[in-house]
Amino acid sequence: MTFASTVQEPARTLPVTANYDVLVVGGGPSGLTAALAASEDGLRVGLIDSRSFLGGNMTIGLPVLGFLGQKGNQIIDGLPQKFIDRLRSERDGASEHRPCPLHMGITLVEPEAVKTVAMEMLIEAGVDILLYTFFAGTIVENGAIQGVITESKSGRSAILAKVVIDCTGDADVAYNAGVPTEKGNAEGGMQPPTLMFCLAGVDTDKLRMAIAEAPPAARTYLTDFIPAEYFGQNHQFIVVGLRELVMKAREERNLEIPNDRTIIITGLKKGEVWINMTRVKGTDGTSARSLTEGEIEGRRQIDDIVTYLTHYVAGFEHAYFTKTAPFLGIRETRRIVGQYMMTQEDVLGCRHFDDAIAVASYPIDIHRPGDEDCTLIWCGDCYDIPYRSLVPQGVDNLLVAGRSISATHEAMGAIRVMATCMAMGEAAGRAAKISVRGNRTPADIDIDELRRQQLEHNVYLRDHAGKRIHHSKAA
Repeated sequence: MTFASTVQEPARTLPVTANYDVLVVGGGPSGLTAALAASEDGLRVGLIDSRSFLGGNMTIGLPVLGFLGQKGNQIIDGLPQKFIDRLRSERDGASEHRPCPLHMGITLVEPEAVKTVAMEMLIEAGVDILLYTFFAGTIVENGAIQGVITESKSGRSAILAKVVIDCTGDADVAYNAGVPTEKGNAEGGMQPPTLMFCLAGVDTDKLRMAIAEAPPAARTYLTDFIPAEYFGQNHQFIVVGLRELVMKAREERNLEIPNDRTIIITGLKKGEVWINMTRVKGTDGTSARSLTEGEIEGRRQIDDIVTYLTHYVAGFEHAYFTKTAPFLGIRETRRIVGQYMMTQEDVLGCRHFDDAIAVASYPIDIHRPGDEDCTLIWCGDCYDIPYRSLVPQGVDNLLVAGRSISATHEAMGAIRVMATCMAMGEAAGRAAKISVRGNRTPADIDIDELRRQQLEHNVYLRDHAGKRIHHSKAA
């Protein structure tokens, strides 16, 4: 029997199941804050997500990076901070923002608490949430997006909106609507994803003190850029390094460890750690087949990594496996071509933009597509994210927030972390609200009005001299 290479799907009329002022596609870090900001003064706001929960990468065991700047000050505030405050006060589900010599700051979060608090805050804000719903296409007329096509257990349907915000992380909506996009580096190589997993029964005090008290000559315990003193002062921490232990485990036990560095993140629960060491090179996060193969490979890698940890790393002698993250952690896929494309020079030059809607400070952090290592470059301070990088070329009434904004491969390596994505989402949500209220496209809104509203809501913005602007001083 010979199978055809294509089939013809009959045309059909789709029901319109919802009609919003603003529709957010994707409920991860940027989508949460986009929906919250868009709903501030009573607009009809909807949010769809393909999973059964909200929170995206905040639910896979990673700490939230980006709240603190390279000078130790907090440079992400507003709705992202309100979310962390709610996690801490009501669910004991977040730590304070802790200085880190490598990442500037880490904020530990409890994945299950993130799911609950995200749902609670959106419901309280009046956002209409629709889970188990896949984005399947766009409705574009005369160069403007009118809504999206969805697929779910209920079938195929349409959702209409005056403004759509693409928070998929992969520019799925923008790409489908015809916005020009880029993917990967100059050769098309993308940062490899990681399947996070969790171990319990770890003596984290033994681990940190083994590092803190190691003599200078004991290079086994040297960590990347993080001085030993850091571990003596912090009961909850992140380890990045132990390269010689990885080499020893490979040589002595013939273990397949895909990462040259040991990356351990303590959880909020005693004895719990999350491991960021699987590395699935060549995975394309926009391909279901590639994602499936990546998931299979990521799970295959876990056993050897656990063997390494329990036999070579102090404190892991009695550790045991508990769970994997619910999905692969994707670092890079598509990026839109917007009205402005952020560059490595913008990041390393600490550039200020007149249309800045957020400030970031995370370094250029690229898990290199071609090997087992990482590129890290710091700028020494902060850099702005311009609103124009959230506005795509070619399609009106569409905004993009998160790692898929208009940026080069190198700049994306800096702005991809979760606190920064939340800040971008907040700006996109507020811009969409101004667009709807003013009956003009997102590209044509008054940027000064957007910045004024950002400052009203305690968003961190800075002047040309690099000083924080407070609302009372705003023009």
